[in-house]
Amino acid sequence: MSSNTFSLYIDGDAFPNLLKPIVLRSIERLQIPTFVMANKKINIGESPLITYIIVEQGADEADHKIVEMVDAGDLVITADIPLADRVISKEAHAIDHRGELYSVDNIKQYLAMRNLMESIRESGEMTKGPKAFGPKDAHEFANQLHRFLTKYTS
Repeated sequence: MSSNTFSLYIDGDAFPNLLKPIVLRSIERLQIPTFVMANKKINIGESPLITYIIVEQGADEADHKIVEMVDAGDLVITADIPLADRVISKEAHAIDHRGELYSVDNIKQYLAMRNLMESIRESGEMTKGPKAFGPKDAHEFANQLHRFLTKYTS
């Protein structure tokens, strides 16, 4: 059991199934209060530590709820770079599904690249989307989550 003082927030709308057992084990092992936000029912697993919150339909509703609830020091798991930027501005932490730890030092660079790619797509250029999510990505995520939890629950 841990004496951690942070909560975990999961942006559930596009949360990969491969990550669910990884996250559930950490929640249970370290007794991390967890909130899963989505605009439909998402099941990470059954645990008294997990609160599922279904938000209104609409773009970014889950993001808005996460930003409203998150406190400094909390951890958010999301692949949404603008959401990561918003939670980092509240002095929280963010990890994406592929194991990237967003920080004050790198989030603006990720946001700029995302916005550039969006602008290129809007101009009619065809761009490749992200590669398919696979076991290697889940492994990278698990390693980053472990590093984070080791640092912030010790």
